[in-house]
Amino acid sequence: MRGLAALYVVLFHCWLLTFPGFPRDSGPSWLGWLMYGRLAVVLFLALSGFSLAISAARKGWRLGSLSGFLRRRAWRILPPYWAALVFSLVVARAVVPASHFGPPTGGSILVYGLVAQDMYTAPTPNGAFWSIGVEAELYLVFPLLLLIRRRLGAVVLLGGVTLLVVARGLTANGALPVEGPNGLTPNLAPVFVAGLVGAGVVVASERVRSLPWHWLAALAALPVLALVVAKGSVWTVAHYFWVDLAVVPAMTLLLVAVSTGKPRALTKLLSTRPVRSLGNFSYSLYLIHLPIVMVVVRKVAPHYVSPGLPTFWFTLALGLPASVLGAWLFSEVFEMPFKRNRSWRFMLAEGRARWNATRPGLRRPVRPGRPEEN
Repeated sequence: MRGLAALYVVLFHCWLLTFPGFPRDSGPSWLGWLMYGRLAVVLFLALSGFSLAISAARKGWRLGSLSGFLRRRAWRILPPYWAALVFSLVVARAVVPASHFGPPTGGSILVYGLVAQDMYTAPTPNGAFWSIGVEAELYLVFPLLLLIRRRLGAVVLLGGVTLLVVARGLTANGALPVEGPNGLTPNLAPVFVAGLVGAGVVVASERVRSLPWHWLAALAALPVLALVVAKGSVWTVAHYFWVDLAVVPAMTLLLVAVSTGKPRALTKLLSTRPVRSLGNFSYSLYLIHLPIVMVVVRKVAPHYVSPGLPTFWFTLALGLPASVLGAWLFSEVFEMPFKRNRSWRFMLAEGRARWNATRPGLRRPVRPGRPEEN
């Protein structure tokens, strides 16, 4: 699911950079469904809360070692993020700026290097990085959220976080909080918490697991879909603070449905090798696709095709496969080693094993496993 969502974000940016005037729909009407990349990020956050909470749910909503959790999250998230930051800085400085505020500055390096972009403003080296700052903040409060879930229950946790966010929204001017490209986004906290609460399905009774969760997800999605269609893209983008909250029940129910094997057609699709492979390097795809797409749209396409739809098709033909292939290669170097190994010791052991396997006259050694396997 994360892989398909990341692919949708790539398509969204292909659309966004091709047709000017966002959030106005200036492209063909039949491409209007590509305008809502923000909602894919909402799904990312719900997925994060869900997947992180599965293990805790099976342990009575206990996290274990706090320092161990934070170390594992940093080990998993930061190395590919920092590598993508360097890549994005090079592209933004040497090829094409990533922001209309101009190329990144020293402040950009500091803010984005510390993953503080949701709290401080600086010219962005990569427009997709805004959500990584949100994720980092949610990881820091995840242990507290689990404690509340264990002590007070799911209703208090989800209701309390949601009510706080709703109260903030209602007290804003016109009940519409302003969100800049680097402003705090507290409305995404209930999204993460909803995923966390939904993970309880893994320890639920068979009666609960057998409920028609996919149909409940569809019913929850229909009002939001109807509202977006009726109001249009300009209104929807301006009201993302509330749309995020409205769409998360449907997304959470969908996660619960898939975890229980429903609907069967979707679970079969998600189990296919191409989709599983895409999901395996989806984080890398999200991190580096935007600079690649920007180079194609702004530096390559103008030499070969006219603006508008021809540029869009050109970008799909060149930028989409370049993003996917580039992300796969990037992940092999900067992401997969950190997924396969849980410490530098095991990573170095794997490197030595691979090196020895290529040397003639030596037996192929056994590949070192993860710490939990040794």
